[in-house]
Amino acid sequence: MGNMQQNKPSRPDQRRAPIYEALETFRQMRVVPFDVPGHKRGRGNSELTAFLGRQCVSVDVNSMKPLDNLCHPISVIREAEELAADAFGASHAFLMVGGTTSSVQSMVLTACKRGDEIILPRNVHRSVINALVLCGAVPVYVNPEVEQRLGISLGMQREQVAKAIAEHPNAVAVLVNNPTYYGICSDLRAIVKMAHDAGMLCLADEAHGTHFYFGDDLPVSAMAAGADMAAVSMHKSGGSLTQSSLLLTGPRIHAGYVRQIINLTQTTSGSYLLMSSLDISRRNLALRGREVFARVAAMAEYARGEVNAIGGYYAFGRELVNKNSIFDFDTTKLSVHTRDIGLAGIEVYDILRDEYDIQIEFGDIGNILAYLSMGDRPQELERLVSALAEIRRRYQTDGTGLLKQEYIDPDVVISPQEAFYAEKQSLPLRKSVGRVCSEFVMCYPPGIPILAPGERITSQILDYIEYAKAKGCSMTGPEDPEILHLNVLAKNPAE
Repeated sequence: MGNMQQNKPSRPDQRRAPIYEALETFRQMRVVPFDVPGHKRGRGNSELTAFLGRQCVSVDVNSMKPLDNLCHPISVIREAEELAADAFGASHAFLMVGGTTSSVQSMVLTACKRGDEIILPRNVHRSVINALVLCGAVPVYVNPEVEQRLGISLGMQREQVAKAIAEHPNAVAVLVNNPTYYGICSDLRAIVKMAHDAGMLCLADEAHGTHFYFGDDLPVSAMAAGADMAAVSMHKSGGSLTQSSLLLTGPRIHAGYVRQIINLTQTTSGSYLLMSSLDISRRNLALRGREVFARVAAMAEYARGEVNAIGGYYAFGRELVNKNSIFDFDTTKLSVHTRDIGLAGIEVYDILRDEYDIQIEFGDIGNILAYLSMGDRPQELERLVSALAEIRRRYQTDGTGLLKQEYIDPDVVISPQEAFYAEKQSLPLRKSVGRVCSEFVMCYPPGIPILAPGERITSQILDYIEYAKAKGCSMTGPEDPEILHLNVLAKNPAE
């Protein structure tokens, strides 16, 4: 990454934040607004102004010549994108205001059209499969290995990716999670090489890997590994406002075409609150990211040791690395296996929130994840560790009857698009066994589908759904909010 940047004639000044600077200039000019938004710098909505603050609403403005336009940037937004590309070692960077969902979907829609095959792990975020529903591409799933003790799905094995490429030589792209929700990374450099050797693109979902670009002892970032596109969730570990994201592209990708793809679905009224937060956060990461994330990784490592000293819990780390399905591990992630104290992860999640006023990122049926980043301090970590010790003392049971497996191999019958738009009927949960699902079912977070459109419903999947519901997982996706019914294809496709 460094060499590539040094060969450029002159590097952009990472101390700049052009969108923020333009907004500051604009704010001081006291321009009379006869444009949208209708709150007119907050004057028309006093409750909103009181809640968010005058400074915030005064820069919630519309695109105009001095502030550029996100759909077709030619001045300050373009400068901000050039600075982001330089900071992240990309050929081009796009500021995204529809969350990393919109970055992921733009990646897939750039690479794929109707009928194209794309190779991907099944433990992808819902946004990937949503993109397949939109464009009609066909998934070729590489089913991940499962870590038996933890019950979690891992990365993509090199041999499995090579097999998928050999069996589907006309596939257009390979998509990789870098990392998974739990911090597990595949061998990204090897997968990029395999994809490129086969004439395919390599796309990376880096929703949970922003900090990889600014870490000296963290897994390789997508751009450094040679990937063609990466969706980077700046609002997660990068410090920007919720819903702001970056889409990065490499030298093989035509930036003008990507902009056209983005403009198919992204708003024409890009929020300057979100864009300025991306601009300021990129500057912060470029100037201070390395020291920040070294501190975060050290805090997480300390917390892992403290949690493991409690007994019963297992805060897992680099000891899992096998250099294939777990090629590397993101040491900033504090993932803790809870089943050995007789509690599902979601039960520990609920107890932490309800009884200790501690909000963690998520709990599933066997694990919890405490998301550590630049805003965390050691005293809060001590409070979390103390609470976990107390929960073990108060609630530990023998764990009889706890489900183990987080991941169930899907039986894909037809493409997500075909299933989503097919004629369908609603059936009671248990009467849907053997039918083909036409909607999503997932726990959110993490938003990885248990069922996706086009997959056959099995009794094992229904057991998992009912168990996760009973334990308190937040289930989303189906039309029926109670998830007592599922939409299935009206006509069962031939076996």
